[in-house]
Amino acid sequence: MQASGRRGAILFAGQAYYYSWYLSRALRELGWQADVLNWDPNPANDLYYHGEDIRLQPGGRFALARHLAFLQSALRTYDIVHFSNMHGMKFSPLLEDFFARRFSPGAELRLAKRLGKKLVYTNNGCHDGVAQSSFAAWGDRPVCDDCIWRDVPSVCSDERNLAWGAFRNELADYQILLGGNRVDYNVDPRVHEVPGFFCLDETFWDPDLLVPTNHRLPLADSTVKVYHAVGNMKTRTDASGRNIKSTHIWKPLIDDLRAEGHDVELVFFFDVPNTELRYYQAQADIVVDMLTYGWFGATTREALMLGKPVICNLRGEWLDQMRREIPEYVDELPVVHATPETAREVLLDLVQHPEKRAEIGRRSREFAVKWHSARAGAAQLDPIYRELLVS
Repeated sequence: MQASGRRGAILFAGQAYYYSWYLSRALRELGWQADVLNWDPNPANDLYYHGEDIRLQPGGRFALARHLAFLQSALRTYDIVHFSNMHGMKFSPLLEDFFARRFSPGAELRLAKRLGKKLVYTNNGCHDGVAQSSFAAWGDRPVCDDCIWRDVPSVCSDERNLAWGAFRNELADYQILLGGNRVDYNVDPRVHEVPGFFCLDETFWDPDLLVPTNHRLPLADSTVKVYHAVGNMKTRTDASGRNIKSTHIWKPLIDDLRAEGHDVELVFFFDVPNTELRYYQAQADIVVDMLTYGWFGATTREALMLGKPVICNLRGEWLDQMRREIPEYVDELPVVHATPETAREVLLDLVQHPEKRAEIGRRSREFAVKWHSARAGAAQLDPIYRELLVS
């Protein structure tokens, strides 16, 4: 892609964890006007966010008037609007509802496109434009069997997922994906593998960060600490403890290793702000993640940036698909692959070989800085955005 020399103004509409925050700060250093809009009506989600430039409150006197005034200003100010998350292509839920009731769903987005604005979208997971039945067909052990939402059609179903995919693909000029899930509406020339959007601040997740006393783990230095975490655990875990993060596999496995006499402990957290989680991640020796999904998310990227060895399932078909667009990323990826069947062997190997952990940890940090730091994200997105300005 050949980029023009011009840089303009970008609005990141809606939060995508902390990614858009750190990316926007790095883009400013390159000369962009880059602002982050938070319209999330649920303040409980703030624990995942690290900053915002604009916040549209959902209620209060004259809320609709305030949101409409913001939209008018945004359409004058910004050249590109970058949305994230399934059903998240909106300037705010209030504006989405207002335009859908009076005109049609997405009318405000079509208005933006008629005014020459470019719309970018970041895909956020398995059911984003992909039928549940399609996703369940990956591999011999369907990850959907581990997901509590498999029987909740208001969250995930063939009809709902594909309807969103059609809407999203109609409106987005460029789409970002990372993980190779190329079926259904993700088979589109506008869908690209762009690791750098999912970026972190390399100084915030520093392997040498100072851990406050109140966050120190009460474990001996000799104990191998295996970190595992689940966000929104109560809503993502069934009554038996089964979830998409493979907690139901890792917990009994580590219990078995301890019973066999191995000096290993599970360091398990859920629903803790990631500004605090990093202190526990920094003390871990190994990080374990999903064993049936086929890819990884924020937990693994944070661990890589902290220089930790990570065990996670990497679906071969997805790696092959990703290699067509980002071969170097795939070739350098330091994540240690495991399946439910091999998890014990893989984990025990790292438990027993500290020198191997150290080497993988070193490569993890180098990889994360190269591909997932805010500076790397800005370098990857800058030419993409500039090309959109002249397309």
